[in-house]
Formats: sequence, C-alpha cells, structure tokens
Amino acid sequence: MATRTSRTAWNGTLQEGSGQVELTSSGLGTFDVSFPRRTAETADGTTSPEELIAAAHSSCYSMALAGEIARAGGTPIAHQVTADVTLSPDPAGGVGISAIHLTVRAEVEGLDADAFEAAAQAAKVGCPVSKALTGTTITLDAALD
Repeated sequence: MATRTSRTAWNGTLQEGSGQVELTSSGLGTFDVSFPRRTAETADGTTSPEELIAAAHSSCYSMALAGEIARAGGTPIAHQVTADVTLSPDPAGGVGISAIHLTVRAEVEGLDADAFEAAAQAAKVGCPVSKALTGTTITLDAALD
C-alpha cells in the first residue's frame, strides 16, 4: 500500500510565527498555516490541521460510503460529504479536536432509507480516517436526496 507525505516549514514562535504546509506526494500545492488563524473564526487565506483533517475525512468517508452502498446491494449515483472538525480548549491544557461531524446527502438506487443509513454508519466505522481518529467523537447526519 502507499505512503503519502506532507512537509511543513515553520518560522518563529507559536503566536507570531507562521509556516507553509506542502502536499509533497501529490505536488498539488503549498499552503500557509498560522496558529492565530487556526484558532480564529475566519481563516483569512490560511489552512489548518483541522481543515486538512476535514478534507481527509470527507474524501475518505466518500470512498468508504460508495463501497458500503455497493456491498448493501445499492448503486451509488452521487453524494456530497461535509466534515466539520471542531478545535476547542483541552481540559488537560492547550487545544484539541473535540468533535467531528459528517453530513452526507446522497442519491442512491436500490436502497431504502434504512438500508442507506446502515451503509452510512458502516462507512463511518470502516473509513480509515475514522479509525485513525477513534479518540474523537464522530457524529453523522446521513440522508437520501
């Protein structure tokens, strides 16, 4: 199986410094990161580990869902997945990822709402990114369009 690589170059202190994260394996780009922007309500042109985790989770879950729909005897036509990753103060100190909420809306042939819900839940459990994030509460809102 594959190994993927990303690299971050950081300059300065936590509060005044900044960095750039490079998607090394794909070569798709380099993106600015900043701790003050990470914890602010608006990103102002920077990304964050939480946004990158959200991207990883929504794409991984999408693939897992397509597989689970097929395993359940349905045909996946199209679906959209949003992952909301919440950064909060950690009671033990610092900050931590306190929750992830997945929202999926799907067009599927051959499954009723209950069978789709079962496939959606199985994808949440089986997605490799979900498995990697087992210490975090992951919730799911799944519905057919």
